[in-house]
Amino acid sequence: MSQLNIAIIGAGIAGLTAARALQGFGFKPVVYEQAPVLGEVGAGLTVSPNATHVLNAIGLEGALERIGMRPERGGVKHWKTGELLVEISRGNEMREKYGAAYYQVHRADLHRELADLVVTTDEQAIRTNHSFKGLEQDSDGVTLFFENGHSARADVVIGADGVRSRVREQLFGKDTPRFTGYMAFRGLVPFAHLPAGTIEPSSCLSTGPGRSFTRYLIRGGSLVNFVGLTERDDWREEGWSIRATIKEMLDEYSGWYEGVRAIIAATPPDGLFKWALFDREPLSEWTRGRVTLIGDAAHPMLPFLGQGAAMGIEDGMVIASTQ
Repeated sequence: MSQLNIAIIGAGIAGLTAARALQGFGFKPVVYEQAPVLGEVGAGLTVSPNATHVLNAIGLEGALERIGMRPERGGVKHWKTGELLVEISRGNEMREKYGAAYYQVHRADLHRELADLVVTTDEQAIRTNHSFKGLEQDSDGVTLFFENGHSARADVVIGADGVRSRVREQLFGKDTPRFTGYMAFRGLVPFAHLPAGTIEPSSCLSTGPGRSFTRYLIRGGSLVNFVGLTERDDWREEGWSIRATIKEMLDEYSGWYEGVRAIIAATPPDGLFKWALFDREPLSEWTRGRVTLIGDAAHPMLPFLGQGAAMGIEDGMVIASTQ
């Protein structure tokens, strides 16, 4: 069983977690990634205890302490007055209740630690510049085809290539995403650029009429990650790297308390992005023959609960440990 040839399509958080978890069970998976190099992509994400359990188990406990922030508390503030309405324990109380800590991290830092761990175990485990083109299954395995002209054989294949998964499309056909009526803004702000007292507590949510605003500290408190979700019915372009303007977002959050508007105003002009939120019909199954899906390729999630990365991390461990 340990000689099973396993291919993973996509070197994102879910794919790398699956690779490292499989290595822990004695397998030698190969991860195929479309990007020419693994670089710094994304912004902040939260690692809740369900995901922390997995990351600790695959060898990242020390790394999480190094790259992550472990907030003692979070809060909910009134959208207009900034009054603290609810305080949420994020520190020792959560750790004692769930058996693992809650972290705030930069996605790029977590991604780098996962990739380093995978290639330290097997320096040939990640193949970049391999954009998935298609696959063919037969009685003995799966043949993979890539846009660079290469092909590869595997006994089983794990599709971890994200919300626009080509593996999913090949297995189950092309589905049409549905616009949810929401769009998202995302940005990173240097903490030093904000007025004193703006970030208190270190993670906070505010929900107002047709909008919400979440922000938290990452990278040792040097950066503030924020996400603003707003109801919209006039903008439906699906993409992750569409530039937004400071004025545009300030207009969306007109009348909100000064702490929110100060964060928006301090965002570097080239560091604010927006995208429409689309949903997809859930699949009744995630596996066809020797090929299966994990993470956003299997079950894309909207950002309201902050569990997208955590679900992909859990998927990686579950698929590795189910033998």
